[in-house]
Amino acid sequence: MKRRDFLTGLGSAAIGLPLVLDGFTTRAFAESPTLKHVAMLAAAQDRVLVLIQLSGGNDGINTLIPLDQLSDYYRLRQAVAIPQNRIVKLNDATGLHPTFAPIKSLFDDGNLTIVNGVSYPTVNQSHFRSTDIWFTASDSEQYLSSGWLGRFVNYEAPTYPTGYPNDKTPDPLAIEIGGAMSLTLQGNTNATGITIRDLSAFEQLVSGQATTGGSVAQRTGKAGARIDFIRDVQAQSQKYSSRIRSVADKGRNKAQYPDKGKNPLADQLQIVARLIAGGLQTRVYVVNLGGFDTHWSQAEPSDVTTGIHANLLRYLAEGMKTFQQDLKLLGLENKVLGMTISEFGRRPATSSLGTDHGTAGPMFLFGAPVKGGIIGKNPSLTDLLPDGNLKMQYDFRQLYTSVLSQWFQADTQHLNTVMMKSFEQLPLLTTTSVRDEQAQATAISMTIRNYPNPCAGATRIEYHLPQSGTVHLTLHDMLGREIATVAQGYQAQGAQSVEFDASHLAQGAYFYRLQTEQGMTSGQMNVVR
Repeated sequence: MKRRDFLTGLGSAAIGLPLVLDGFTTRAFAESPTLKHVAMLAAAQDRVLVLIQLSGGNDGINTLIPLDQLSDYYRLRQAVAIPQNRIVKLNDATGLHPTFAPIKSLFDDGNLTIVNGVSYPTVNQSHFRSTDIWFTASDSEQYLSSGWLGRFVNYEAPTYPTGYPNDKTPDPLAIEIGGAMSLTLQGNTNATGITIRDLSAFEQLVSGQATTGGSVAQRTGKAGARIDFIRDVQAQSQKYSSRIRSVADKGRNKAQYPDKGKNPLADQLQIVARLIAGGLQTRVYVVNLGGFDTHWSQAEPSDVTTGIHANLLRYLAEGMKTFQQDLKLLGLENKVLGMTISEFGRRPATSSLGTDHGTAGPMFLFGAPVKGGIIGKNPSLTDLLPDGNLKMQYDFRQLYTSVLSQWFQADTQHLNTVMMKSFEQLPLLTTTSVRDEQAQATAISMTIRNYPNPCAGATRIEYHLPQSGTVHLTLHDMLGREIATVAQGYQAQGAQSVEFDASHLAQGAYFYRLQTEQGMTSGQMNVVR
């Protein structure tokens, strides 16, 4: 049986069986490095994405209240509408639910970007199907078995998890906290990595109190290959557990988080901040805040500013704000980007004390790297779809594409492979994109390539210099670390080439960087065995 078939047969909990190792379920996801252009290695190699899933479908209209449409807001939402004197003003057009007010300081500091009206064409209002669409970045009628981040990883690390962890990449390449395996982290052929169950499991792990659970059956008959695979995963997870324990010992939170158990999202983000502070090289973290399916009990009848939704918004705002404070105190605010997702919004009109499944809703990006402000207008409460739902302003895949390009520096080939379609980007971040670097490289007429590519041994790196000068050509691994100096010194204008022996390199993708007085460019070398 192929490894992929085995995983599929086990289902989404495949490697969660009895293999709970030091509070972890064994599962993996390869990192999302974006070092296609080594010209941006110094800026991109340490970047981290924290994805916050708001499970259940957040009610965006009571999260961000349209002050410019209050009469229609109260007409449609009599049962759950926030009294005007309790709305916290964000700007002249938009107000906040009172329990969501802590995010105002992020907004005022330029550390929060709000994107209004995010959805996709022909919304499926089933939780399960719509969540799959968001996780896989598929069309509504398209069914995929891989996640958008998983595909991005497979483009860069097609052999993962074989050979991991290793001396060059000792850390888990992605970590999910507080939930089961996410389809967003499923690659084309595997999705094996680690999940931290909750804050208690994390504390047991770092204190050395956690124990390895579940023994693996004896290797017999046709099941032998499957047992071998489980043992490989188990061994890998034990190594990652040890590494996380070591890193957590070095990391310390500096902000004051809510008491343990008082805010489930803050508990998860506290772990993330500590691991980043300790030096873990993991690039992607996924955390989860559930309970947003508020059909009947969204608000309390005696006080609509309280209730389930109010509590969830408080968790979200407090978690985001405290996490950002922690990163700033730790000196890490420029390396971390946060983003929220939710499978759909909710309807403008209420049903009893709740709201039904809807379409578009807001997304939030936060951190020092964001441009800040609001993209898009408040959703119209009068210009609605025929079924009474909100109209879409932006496709959620535009945000995915923008993050991959602007944050992880994915180039056009990456984006086409991962997203499978071209989506217009939004101006989300203050960072330079790879496309800008490509334009610069083209402008100075400096090109580079190697042949053969892929290669198993000798390969020739060829490049063209626009004018004579000093050249520095280096080879880097997927984390941006320099492996070798290929060429260095004065070279004449025009075509140049150098032989490089890749026979000592492990299979995988590498990047070479050409630096001259006129600028820099880069190329990708693929090594096969």
